[in-house]
Amino acid sequence: MRKTHWLILTLGLIFFTFNQASAQLSSQHAVGGRFGSATGFNYRYTLAEDRAVEGILSIQSNSKSRRFRMVGLYEFHKPLAENFTWFYGFGGSLGSFKYKSETVQVTNENGQVITSRTNPKSELALSVDGIIGVEYAIPTAPLSISLDLKPYFDFIQESSIKLIDPFGLSIRYKF
Repeated sequence: MRKTHWLILTLGLIFFTFNQASAQLSSQHAVGGRFGSATGFNYRYTLAEDRAVEGILSIQSNSKSRRFRMVGLYEFHKPLAENFTWFYGFGGSLGSFKYKSETVQVTNENGQVITSRTNPKSELALSVDGIIGVEYAIPTAPLSISLDLKPYFDFIQESSIKLIDPFGLSIRYKF
């Protein structure tokens, strides 16, 4: 919870510190990579000066499971200062969730070690997503860097809300 509080405090200070505004989205397209707990590619298409749609293809893996997600987001961009914007939005995702096979060793009451292996299992991944973050457009290059928090509500696997897990850093090429 402390990370979430620090992020909210930092974003709040940024929002209220800057008083100079400029154009929010200066390019029609932006493509790049998103790094964090889930790594992948993102593409943003500008609809208006202050609105965009973003698609994210991401993969998240650990020793017990692997998740592939296609995320679609509708975003609103607001100016903070020259070359800085903050954004928020909502959307959803569709993908797959795979439990990897595991080897489990259990000792029974006779002292014998019994080894068993679980079978891999796949499920549909479906969620409602939100996003909030800040973006810096590098003035001397067609690049932008953004830091965001993308909470989501999973419907199928655990039916839980993920608030801390989905931090992300994106680097985009704008054209």
